[in-house]
Amino acid sequence: MWQQITAELSSGGGPPNVIIAIRIVGTILFCGMIGYEREIHKNSAGLRTNILVGVAAAAFALITLTMLDTPMAGDEVQADPLRLVEAVTNGVAFLAAGIIVFSKGEVRGLTTGASLWISAAIGLATGLGYWSIAAMVTLVGVFVLAALRRAQVAIGLKDQD
Repeated sequence: MWQQITAELSSGGGPPNVIIAIRIVGTILFCGMIGYEREIHKNSAGLRTNILVGVAAAAFALITLTMLDTPMAGDEVQADPLRLVEAVTNGVAFLAAGIIVFSKGEVRGLTTGASLWISAAIGLATGLGYWSIAAMVTLVGVFVLAALRRAQVAIGLKDQD
């Protein structure tokens, strides 16, 4: 019985479990940086939401990598990597659309929706092992959300929160 349990929990293909854990932790850290900025400005999609979106995207990437490395009923699995990106993009677009509101002649939630999209991109990058892309996108995202917010306030385009 113990052999069956360890066989079930072993990495039957795809990245080893330690790599999976590292990629998920990396996703949490990177997307947490995006979510933290949203959280301190009291947006509807903050720390938890951005982390969950990123981890879900990373999970889809890791599942895809595992499927590609695991024989299924004796057949080799062929995949189009663009389908993974399209599926994650469509799912996140649905979430982001729910956050964006048009009220009293103003659009609200657009930047928060965009933060979910960037968290999904970060999650895909870490899930696939593209660390430099994930790190650079995280830095750009934090810069755009935090530093440009300060610049907008300084020149009077945005009110201080």
